[in-house]
Parts: sequence; C-alpha cells; structure tokens
Amino acid sequence: MNRMRDQVVLVTGAAKGMGRSHCVRLAEEGASVIAVDLEASADDLAGTVREVDWVGGRCVTACADIRDFESLAAAVGHGVDELGRLDAVVANAGVYPEARPSWEIDEDDWRRVVDINLTGAWHTVKATVPLMQPGGSLVIIGSTNGLKGMAGTAHYCASKHGVVGLTQTLANELGPNGIRVNAVHPGSVGTSMILNERVFAKLRPDLAAPVEDDAAVALAARNLLGVPWVSPVDVSNAVLFLLSAEARYVTGTNVVVDAGLVAKVS
Repeated sequence: MNRMRDQVVLVTGAAKGMGRSHCVRLAEEGASVIAVDLEASADDLAGTVREVDWVGGRCVTACADIRDFESLAAAVGHGVDELGRLDAVVANAGVYPEARPSWEIDEDDWRRVVDINLTGAWHTVKATVPLMQPGGSLVIIGSTNGLKGMAGTAHYCASKHGVVGLTQTLANELGPNGIRVNAVHPGSVGTSMILNERVFAKLRPDLAAPVEDDAAVALAARNLLGVPWVSPVDVSNAVLFLLSAEARYVTGTNVVVDAGLVAKVS
C-alpha cells in the first residue's frame, strides 16, 4: 500500500478512463497526484479528485491542452507549486481517431492525432523533466498500434510508433541523470475510447447496428487470452510498477498489456 509513499506524480488526460484509473491506483499506493486535462473536462476532473479522496490520497488539478506547450507548462508549474515537488510523470493523454484509408485521412485530422498523441507527449516531457527530482520516473502511454500496423489508422499508428522512438531516446538522454523512461502499450481497454458505437461499427461491419456484446466477440478473437479487453486498472498496475522502486533498474522498455494481441500469430 506504500509503493509510492511521499511521491508526487503528474498524470495527463486524467479526467476519465485510463487517466483517472492511474490517478486512483497511484493514490492507493501513497502518491499525491497532479491531474491535468482540458478545461472542457473540468467537471470530470472533479470526479477524479473525489475518487482519489475516497482512497485517502491528495489530488490537485490543472487545466491545459497538451498541444499548447505554454499552457501545459503553466499547469505543471501550478501543480508543483501546490504539492512542492515532482517525482514521476504519466504522459497518458491521447485520442483515437475515426478509421479510414491512409490516402483519405483529412490533413487537419492527421495533424490533430499526431499533435495530441506524439507532440503532446513530448510537450509533457519538456514541461516536467526540468522540475523532476533525481531518481524520477516517466511513463508514456503508447498502444499496441505503436508496435504493429493496422489498416485504417495510419495517423494513430504513426503517432504511437513515434512514442516508442521518443521513449527510447529519452531513456538514453535521461539515464545519466538517474531518470527512468518507459512506455506502456495497452491493447483494447474497456473505456469509452473503445466502447462506443463508432468502434462497434468498425469491428462488426457485418451488422447493421452492432452493440457492445457484438464487438466483444470480434475483440476476443484477436487476443490469446480470449478476453475482449483489459480493464483500466490492468494498465494502471503496469504504470505503478514502472514508477515504483520495484522497477528501479528498468528503463527504455516497452511493457505490453494486451491479453496477447501482439503476440498472437494471425
């Protein structure tokens, strides 16, 4: 229960889904949390604060768009001023776009996905590393689509492949300072990013109006372990391990939490 005792962790995309799960799980292990998300997500951020409070943790919030470095840097500064230090970072914020062939992707949509998923992760590092304590740890949330390609999501796959390169470069740059950098790559996770009608239709084009149970059949068939998706806490547990002293000599790695999606031979 004390693997993150007296540590301050910043989490982006913290208003809901995996980001909220990371905040709560880290707080359960003793961390104080700086929860960052968009101004439009302020109500959901308040929900994250309530859940962290419920498990006995402390959470301060700051609103910023990770595409805007100055906005993000100000939010980071606010959080650090409130809690007094910064020991670890989870660059979690991301977006999953509508699927379409590479040559049909709109220019603005390409930029939006890359700006959030890749440039946003870089901005998060740029804003936080100068403030981090020696011996700190940074986790960037990637995707199984950062380890293999998938038709119809060139912008998403490109952005998440970029996360792998960013992670490994940062591990080399920050290792001499005693700061560890790793990536966690989820497969399908049971959040609104996957559990929505748009994704259901993509997964089950054979049906006129597919629902969650229909999508679950398609997703389970892709995984070695036969479950359709992992829970947010499964990803948060991997993040917790990498941030904790248990992983004190782990850096530059890609930890995959996907029920065997990448490993399965199709």
